[in-house]
Amino acid sequence: MTRTSTAPQLKAAAAATFLIFGINGLVFASWAARIPAVTEILHISSGQMGSLLLCVAVGSLIALPTAGLVVGRLGTANTVRAGGLLAAVAGAGVALSLGAAAVPGTAISLFFLGIGIGLWDVSQNIEGADVEHRLGRTIMPQFHAAFSGGAFVGALVGAGLATLGVGLPEHLLAITAVVAAATLIAPRYFLPHTPEQAPAAGEARPPRAASAWRDGRTLLIGVVVLGATLTEGAGNDWIAKASVDGLGAEQSTGALLFAVFVLAMTAMRFFGGRAIDVYGRVAVLRASMAAAAAGLAFFVFAGNIWLATAGAALWGVGAALAFPMGMSAAADDPRHAAARVSVVSTLGYIAFLAGPPLLGYLGDLTGIRLALLAIGAPILVALLLAGAARPLRAS
Repeated sequence: MTRTSTAPQLKAAAAATFLIFGINGLVFASWAARIPAVTEILHISSGQMGSLLLCVAVGSLIALPTAGLVVGRLGTANTVRAGGLLAAVAGAGVALSLGAAAVPGTAISLFFLGIGIGLWDVSQNIEGADVEHRLGRTIMPQFHAAFSGGAFVGALVGAGLATLGVGLPEHLLAITAVVAAATLIAPRYFLPHTPEQAPAAGEARPPRAASAWRDGRTLLIGVVVLGATLTEGAGNDWIAKASVDGLGAEQSTGALLFAVFVLAMTAMRFFGGRAIDVYGRVAVLRASMAAAAAGLAFFVFAGNIWLATAGAALWGVGAALAFPMGMSAAADDPRHAAARVSVVSTLGYIAFLAGPPLLGYLGDLTGIRLALLAIGAPILVALLLAGAARPLRAS
């Protein structure tokens, strides 16, 4: 999909990929940190909010399985542009629908937001994996740290605007302008792309997405990522709401606890690459899941805001490295990287996007804070199957 690249091209591609990951995180947190405001504006319950989150999940899950094929035809740069512009337009639709307190309009806009985010996310991960292989060192966690850093900035902005009483529609409209500009400009520095062509006589046909779905190791990595990323998705979508409902915190305090969670993930992703190189993916993945379980328990059973904050931080540390390790593991063989990253992304995002809405429905029965304990089961599955992420041996 790409040709050999010079050192300046690799440096520019790494910087552009870092920026694109960061803007993606900013978009996500701008929405997630102010979910309590959405429930107030639309006068809906946690379960109904879960239905709206499910609209995002359905849109993304439609886009994710085909994203590898789209990247093969358009390249990572043009796929990021297409996904980013669609997300920007859909975000404006969410803002206008919230301004009119229109639930159907919000739901439709969130569906298309999910499609845009799905295309954007897979293409940025494929670009990141390609850059990592060509640089010859572990850098994928740093790309995901950029996502977390962008989310941290978005959470702080959300908390500040909530404190100042700035409406969510105005907030989202400003974010959509940033998204449109960044996704149009930054991808021009991605690695050069050559569209897929039919193989010449005697050449092997390049691997296709269908074959990746039949690869046992890829599917096991996807299941590990599915379980592990549920811990991240649940924290992203529900920490703010659980703090408000379970601890009686103000909306601004709930947004700050979400910011603590994201800051802990960001720090771990910036510095976790060294731990992966020293101890290996499998050991770090298992330690991460143990930390996530402990942090989750602290957060759920905390009797005050300070213990809950400590739990949110430990939860963020545990949730930090699973997804980038899964992307790196899927891309171990560069010949199959695009198709396998698409498969693992799809399986991971089933949990990342569909899990939190289901927690919302459970939250209507038990309270959202207690409902978060349900993610303990997939954490255990990730622990048991973590060996699938072991690096491939060079042939």
